[in-house]
Amino acid sequence: MFTFIMTSLLVILIISITFLDAIKRINLLNKVFMSIYFIFAPHVILGYYFLSKYTKFGQNEVSFRYIIFVTIIFFILYILLKVNIIPYTKKQIVNIRLRIMLGGRYIALYGLYVAFIQVLLYIIYNNIVQTISIPRNIIITDIIIIIFTSSVLLINGMIRILCTSKRLKIVRRYIVAVMSFIPIINIFVILYACSIAKVEYAHESCKLIRNEARVESEVCKTRYPLVLVHGVGFRDLKYINYWGRIPKELIKNGATVYYGNQEGWGTVEYNANYLKARVLDILKETGAKKVNIIAHSKGGLDARYMVSKLDMGEYVASVTMISSPHRGCKFVDIACKLPDKIYMTIAKIFNKYYRLLGDENPDFYTASREFSTYHSKKFNEEVVDVEGVYYQSYATVVNNMFSDYVVTIPYILVKLTEGDNDGLVSINSAKWGEFKGVLKNNHNRGISHGDIIDLRRDDYKGFDVIEKYVEIVSELKNIGY
Repeated sequence: MFTFIMTSLLVILIISITFLDAIKRINLLNKVFMSIYFIFAPHVILGYYFLSKYTKFGQNEVSFRYIIFVTIIFFILYILLKVNIIPYTKKQIVNIRLRIMLGGRYIALYGLYVAFIQVLLYIIYNNIVQTISIPRNIIITDIIIIIFTSSVLLINGMIRILCTSKRLKIVRRYIVAVMSFIPIINIFVILYACSIAKVEYAHESCKLIRNEARVESEVCKTRYPLVLVHGVGFRDLKYINYWGRIPKELIKNGATVYYGNQEGWGTVEYNANYLKARVLDILKETGAKKVNIIAHSKGGLDARYMVSKLDMGEYVASVTMISSPHRGCKFVDIACKLPDKIYMTIAKIFNKYYRLLGDENPDFYTASREFSTYHSKKFNEEVVDVEGVYYQSYATVVNNMFSDYVVTIPYILVKLTEGDNDGLVSINSAKWGEFKGVLKNNHNRGISHGDIIDLRRDDYKGFDVIEKYVEIVSELKNIGY
């Protein structure tokens, strides 16, 4: 009778705890419980063996022994299933991607913990507790359960991180995935992936909380609409935004955003005329008296020409230029020394390709030569700033040739001829109007010519590209533009 009562109480207790956890009255997935759980749970068969072999209850009460065993198995599987599906239960202002990624971090760390603690326990058993004799088949079964538990946790955790982390780019993601299967090395690889997930989660969470807090204040709701003017070689495509995640964030914070839509390889004059028509259409559509232009790279030259040479000063409140080559690029001077026949052949190839992309009048030959220092000097003499229009500029810089492989070669050429640069444009060349400074992060990479328009949709340590544009537009709003 006593055995029946005790067995019933134990079964009721386990089922009650499971039920309370299921309805979220208690949380079993806390660190203290899980650290204890993963010490004992993998040894359920071993525990059953000891219960049967070394206790009177296990030897005499076979039916009750099975009931307890089945109940414990149910509880262990419930916790294991839950930790693999919903490992992180705290309520945070995060999206589903971040929740899955952070959960993956917890699961992967649990997997490492299981592997470490169980290896430690077996070392202790082999060196200290040798007096207890355990059948070989029980030991093998116990080890299989440990390996299975650890493997499920590690694989699930790493899949979650690899599939959701934005900071792990394609190449790095592949390397991490492959090296996760190499013994010993995989420990450091998994810890690295978990570290990336932790930093990304903290960064993204802070951004989301900050954005939610300020969304009603409309910090980017400027007096005049914004016109984003792209650089050379690109188009304002519908599904591939030149400006990455930037426009969406600006709009979310109250900005009215339009695009220049000028050609990828149009000359400065041609693009400026197109831009003029575009601005006038925007003014007609919105009823605004002026626009604020934010231009990147060659877009800054297109905008300056439009304002100065096409009598658009009265319709433009400000021109913000980011990494625009106002004084040209000396490596273009070198390219211009190529035999004209070769240069023309290259130009024809580019023109043909960009017509397919939508350019009506691509002119690679002329447009590319407009980046020469000779042409830039002449351009600056003729295209003077219009009084009443606010001009400001920013430069970006990378720290070395390995910072951005896309611009490695031009970086070296510009570095040798002009000094610090972002892979295409030197700091000195980017200065125009009120120079607001050099944009870079606090780490080894720096910010390249493409990084500053969110080309990779990446986040860089010590520098938030999207937030920088929010700051720029917010300042324009505060000035009164």
